[in-house]
Amino acid sequence: MLLWVGLGNPEPGMARQRHNIGFMALDVIAIRHGFSPWRQRFKGLVAEGTVGGERIVGLKPMTYMNDSGTSVQAAAAFYKLPPEAITAFHDELDLAPGKVRVKRGGGAAGHNGLRSMDRMLGTQDYWRVRLGIGHPGHKERVLGHVLGDFAKADRDWLIATLDAVAEAAPLLATGQPEAFMTKVALLTQEAT
Repeated sequence: MLLWVGLGNPEPGMARQRHNIGFMALDVIAIRHGFSPWRQRFKGLVAEGTVGGERIVGLKPMTYMNDSGTSVQAAAAFYKLPPEAITAFHDELDLAPGKVRVKRGGGAAGHNGLRSMDRMLGTQDYWRVRLGIGHPGHKERVLGHVLGDFAKADRDWLIATLDAVAEAAPLLATGQPEAFMTKVALLTQEAT
């Protein structure tokens, strides 16, 4: 069993923000792979399904980004999952829009959702699917950028990226992060 966590903020008015791309990715994966309906559990929303023959528990913490770790820790403890069975899908300023990278471990790089997970799990040794949203260019514009809605001009690459992540998800589920990244890159090139 694997725990896939989409990071985001729960307010309906925040649904289209760049910071919520983790929620968006998990929603598209759940739809594409026929997960159960979302239900409240672990201070979040949970849906279950199978991807690539692996049982996946999808979790969208409803605790706000800065306290995401509370929800993740509760789910991980309930299912008795080690850190390497957890994958966080999150926005990444340091990647160009539409670029996707996977890595295990590492620092939070200023991301409050990852920082909260690190604190609550007591480790940084979980997987991350870094979903590029681009950097606004100046440090003082970062907050407005991540909390801003995706623009109409972002629509094509955003839809292509989310579809590619969902399509390639079986490779991620079966422990093939390099193949997953390659397939996502090929699918997004074809779509744009």
